[in-house]
Amino acid sequence: MLFILIVLVMAIIILFYKAYKNTKEITINKISIGTEQTNQNQPLSILHLSDMHLENISLSPLLLSEKLRHETIDIIALTGDFLDRKRSIPKLKPYLKVLKELQPRHGIYAVFGNHDYVLKDEDLNDLKNLLEAYDCHVLQNASETIEVNGSTINIIGIDDYSTGRSDVPLAFHRVQKGTNIILTHDPTVVLDMDNHKFDYLMAGHFHGGQICYPKAYHLAKMGKLARQHIIKGLHKQDNMPYYISEGLGQTGINIRIGSRPEITFHNIAIQSDTPL
Repeated sequence: MLFILIVLVMAIIILFYKAYKNTKEITINKISIGTEQTNQNQPLSILHLSDMHLENISLSPLLLSEKLRHETIDIIALTGDFLDRKRSIPKLKPYLKVLKELQPRHGIYAVFGNHDYVLKDEDLNDLKNLLEAYDCHVLQNASETIEVNGSTINIIGIDDYSTGRSDVPLAFHRVQKGTNIILTHDPTVVLDMDNHKFDYLMAGHFHGGQICYPKAYHLAKMGKLARQHIIKGLHKQDNMPYYISEGLGQTGINIRIGSRPEITFHNIAIQSDTPL
């Protein structure tokens, strides 16, 4: 009996060690949308990072810099869940420094996730102020419009759906005719977009399940998409493409089984005259 107990304990230790090592095996995914079409401008290059969860992240700022330093980037998209404790706010600084030094041609844009909203009032403002100090445009049901090679690009930030903060009409209020690129944390909002069209949407939230056995059944409580096991990768809603990142950090405990931390590069075709 003692021998069996020792074997079980050793097996559990090995499993947790391997699950922890998985958090260091960063996957770099490259996604192309519509780039095979003709009569278009140079594709827009977007670096997408999500769910850093600075309390449980195995990727250091230095390693992040090494993985990104040779990339040419037009836009950086940050889709929420930076942290959930105010004492972690200073830990974000070196990561933001790395991103700022990449000098994306058209800026850095960010939305908040449900864990960010664990911070209240002054602490949440401190997080927002820190992001803005490193030239991040924080979009809370708001949009900004840029021009890229003569084409209009609307960058639309829809606030966190899982905490009831999404206001899609407000987010689209100032949107102009052009290409609509949406940043949001919880991708479940795509089911409630109604007549608000987008050309591409980026989100996170599910961590690819983080712990899958073999599917992430524990995510069922997180809404309709999760119950359909739509928790990572490229999908379409009403023929509109959206992407769910597995995120960089972990929540709860710093392990992954059946998932990996993710850095994503998106090449998005920009049409000259894209209708709303």
